[in-house]
Amino acid sequence: MAIKPRRKPTVLRKPTHFPAENVAERWDARHLLGHTEFDEFHFVSCDFSGADFSRLRFTDCLFEHCNLSSAKLAGTALQNVAFADCKLLGLQFTACRDMLFGVHFDQCQLRYASFAGRVMPGTRFVGCTLEEADFADTDLSAAVFQGCALTGATFQNTRLAEADFRSATGFVIDPESNVITGAHFTLSGLLGVVAKYNLVVE
Repeated sequence: MAIKPRRKPTVLRKPTHFPAENVAERWDARHLLGHTEFDEFHFVSCDFSGADFSRLRFTDCLFEHCNLSSAKLAGTALQNVAFADCKLLGLQFTACRDMLFGVHFDQCQLRYASFAGRVMPGTRFVGCTLEEADFADTDLSAAVFQGCALTGATFQNTRLAEADFRSATGFVIDPESNVITGAHFTLSGLLGVVAKYNLVVE
C-alpha cells in the first residue's frame, strides 16, 4: 500500500540564544556526570567521542566543532539541537527518544550514522558527509540535502516527498520503494533515481 505524502512541515528555528553561563568549552564526558538536562547550552570544541548520552535531554542546544563519534544515544532527547562542523561518525540517532525530536546539521561528518525509523520532516543537512548513512523507514518530507555527499546511503521505505536533492551527490533512490512525490532533483541527479533500470542517458 502506497504511503501518502503529508503536508509540508513547519521547520524548526535553529537555537541561537545561550546564556553566558551555558557556554561549555572543551568539555569531555566527565563534565556530563551529575547532569540530566541541558537547556540552551552552547558546546564548543568538546570531545564527547564514545560518551554515554543515554537518557540525557538536550533542548535548544548547539554543538560546534565537537566530536561525538560513537557516543551512545539510548533514550537521549534531542529537542531542537543543532550541530555545526561536528564529527558524528556512526551515531545511532534511531535510538533517541521520539518526543519532540528535532535536529539541524551544518558541515558535519555523518558517515555510517543511522536515522532509521526517525520522524524528522523539514530537517536541513548542509554541506554534510552522509556516506553509508541509514535512512530506512525515515520521514524526511521536505528535508534539504544541500551540498551533501550521499554515496552508499540507504533509502528504503523512506518518505521523501518534497525533499531537495538538487545539490546533493552520490545518492541512489528507488522510486518504487520510497515516496518521492514532489521531490526536487537536477537532471543529472535523476540518474540516481533511475539507476536500477540500467538506462543509457546520452
